[in-house]
Amino acid sequence: MSIVRKEGKDTIIFASKEDHASPSKVNLPEPEPSPGLILANGEINWNCPCLGGMATGPCGLEFREAFSCFHYSAAEPKGSDCYDAFKTMQTCMSEYPALYGNKEADLDDLGQAESQAVVSKDSEDPIKDSRESTSDENGIEASSGSKNEMQHSVGSK
Repeated sequence: MSIVRKEGKDTIIFASKEDHASPSKVNLPEPEPSPGLILANGEINWNCPCLGGMATGPCGLEFREAFSCFHYSAAEPKGSDCYDAFKTMQTCMSEYPALYGNKEADLDDLGQAESQAVVSKDSEDPIKDSRESTSDENGIEASSGSKNEMQHSVGSK
């Protein structure tokens, strides 16, 4: 038999072996489905983890304004009337490159990495299209091509 004791706002339950021997009689409610980005009433769920905290960062207000403009836009193409809101958001994000990253720096880094890869590739030995030949003591000549082919021919000494 379990012992129940209340201490202030807390309830402490000491369970016995007999309590644990029988299956639990607690019925939990069905879990509610995750609402996602757009709520059932059509509003934006700013707490959605899919936004990655963008709605609450230092440019959260600008992000929410730009995203709301796009979501509720009736223009064709959709969001074409939101240029100013997205430009404001982009300006804000450029003030926090450590948090939002600087795409120009990322593109520069990518360009440098690609140019280094080209330089290292050029410095390697080029693939030879000509065939290399060797002959053994019996005059058998072996030549290999670029596709690892082996051809043997009998030569004279």
